[in-house]
Amino acid sequence: MHVPDGFIDAPVSAATGILAAAAVAVSLRGARRELGGHGPHAGLGAERTAPLAGLVAAFIFAVQMLNFPVAAGTSGHLLGGALAAILVGPYTGVLCVSVVLLMQAVLFADGGLTALGVNITDMAVVTTVVAYGIFRGLVKALPRGRRAVTAASFVAAVVSVPAAAAAFTGLYALGGTTDVPIGTVFAAMTGVHVLIGIGEAAITALTVGAVLAVRPDLVYGARGLAKPLRLRTSPLAGPAAEAGERQPEPAGPARPAARRSARRVWLAGVAVALVCAGGVSYYASASPDGLEKVAEDQGIDAKAEEHAAKDSPLADYSVKDIANPRISGGLAGVIGVGATLAVGTGVFVVVRRRRGAARDAAGADTDAGAAAGAGTDAATGAGAGADAATGAGAGAATGRGDAPAPPRHSPESA
Repeated sequence: MHVPDGFIDAPVSAATGILAAAAVAVSLRGARRELGGHGPHAGLGAERTAPLAGLVAAFIFAVQMLNFPVAAGTSGHLLGGALAAILVGPYTGVLCVSVVLLMQAVLFADGGLTALGVNITDMAVVTTVVAYGIFRGLVKALPRGRRAVTAASFVAAVVSVPAAAAAFTGLYALGGTTDVPIGTVFAAMTGVHVLIGIGEAAITALTVGAVLAVRPDLVYGARGLAKPLRLRTSPLAGPAAEAGERQPEPAGPARPAARRSARRVWLAGVAVALVCAGGVSYYASASPDGLEKVAEDQGIDAKAEEHAAKDSPLADYSVKDIANPRISGGLAGVIGVGATLAVGTGVFVVVRRRRGAARDAAGADTDAGAAAGAGTDAATGAGAGADAATGAGAGAATGRGDAPAPPRHSPESA
């Protein structure tokens, strides 16, 4: 659903560019909390979500190269908003898809440069917001467990794709460059993208389910769903333990909880992304995707413009000057995965460090305030001690030198 240049006029493209920039700014702020951990899950974010964020962006890039047939002469591909939101959080998910769209537009001439705001608004913001809202509602309503998370992921992904198609129809109604009835565009777009949504849902549910099976603690959308651990006590512990009363903790320092490394999951994810982009993509469907097919059939592409990066060495997902299509496309996919992984990881490392710097600054201010308060209290105490010493000295002096002298007898009185 990458919108090329010329489909939407300049004013609406500019407006969506501003909207996309605002959404990215808000997502940067929200991603600091998701990557740094917050609330009851404050210990889970920094060391577990951050390593996945760049990988999720690279994985979405790779899987988007795998167009699958959905109807006669039409194909579809993953949008990725639902997958990213469930794995790493909605704000971080918006950033993941935005990084993918930026790399595709700049390096591979996929999606117009002037339409980048349209694509981010449609494919990153709309899909992520809609999918995560539906996912959270279903997770709260369904019984706790991995099956509920996987089922909610499937439904959320199914709905997110036609929602994005409807959003494109709305933008086309505001700034379409061709005179096509909006009802016709809406029916064609939503009809084909419902089918694409089923493929999106299958990929999303399989991926989320696979991560849940290996490391459920790495799935952002599954946080807080694990059943609380119950301490089993020995019969020798007494009736108080059987009644559930809290027992005194053993003396000695508490052992910190061990942190499980996400390195194996990260390496496995990178390997899968490289295989998909470097090898499996050769067998992807060559049919136009949903938007391209609707544009051809309805005449929406009548005023489409050539991409500004059409002469890029990686344009159309092939390396220039390499004649073998298998090698050319596979190498372009591998380069794309590496570039997306590097850029995405760099963005999330910066976001995470800024979160840590802000937390350290807040802690320093708190410590400085506490130290200042302690100094003030000490100074007050010292002043009080000085006053007490002064009073004691004054009393002692009055007792020694200021006592009234005995009366003298004058000669007259004698």
